[in-house]
Amino acid sequence: MTKEKAQARREHLTRMREEQKRKERRAAFLMWGAGGAVVVLLVAVVAFYLVNERAATSLDSVATTKYTGSQHTQTKVTYKETPPMGGEHNPAWQNCGIYEQPINNENAVHSMEHGAVWITYQPDLPKAELDTLRELAAKDYMLLSPYPGLPSKVVASSWNNQLKLNSATDGRLARFITKYKNGPGTPELGASCSGGVGTTTAEAPIPATAPSQPPAAPDASTAPSDAPATDAPATDAPATDAPAPSGTPAP
Repeated sequence: MTKEKAQARREHLTRMREEQKRKERRAAFLMWGAGGAVVVLLVAVVAFYLVNERAATSLDSVATTKYTGSQHTQTKVTYKETPPMGGEHNPAWQNCGIYEQPINNENAVHSMEHGAVWITYQPDLPKAELDTLRELAAKDYMLLSPYPGLPSKVVASSWNNQLKLNSATDGRLARFITKYKNGPGTPELGASCSGGVGTTTAEAPIPATAPSQPPAAPDASTAPSDAPATDAPATDAPATDAPAPSGTPAP
């Protein structure tokens, strides 16, 4: 019996040790599993943050075109984009600043040619968002004005670049201003954004056609004459006041 009890005791101890090892392995697995889950969760959170941050500040959606500068016209221009982002424009640029009423496209485009960023917004934009735009536009080389018929709540435009936004608090707006105001693509970089015109569309609309010019006065030296010509025919005989000689000699 003694041997049987000893054997049974050894077997019992073996089972206890194996059970203890299983518990330790289970605990280690749970610990590493929990730690791994935490790591995976942290990676997912960081990735989500980075993706959202990039989406919030990425300028991938900026529309671009290739207008050349220095194309002036005195008349109203039909632009391809709304609002325009380049092209023909009025010889007078719009003074940079904040306007309560719409301004002429043709003057604003000239300001963008000088390096300005033009922020336009729908006239019914909430006051809180408008205050945000005012703060952004209270700097040099910035234009801010309402724009009836705007395709989105806010549009930021510079020469050949444009970004449509659904909110004034969109983080991409500040990045657009930083990148494109007086940017390397500015046709007349360093030109003034003051000393132009400060009027709105209602105050000084751009005419649809050029004003008619009065006819120029004729040049007197080339004016036609109604008087008849008086030139005498040419002759080889010398002019003289004496009577012509007769054919009979004097006695």
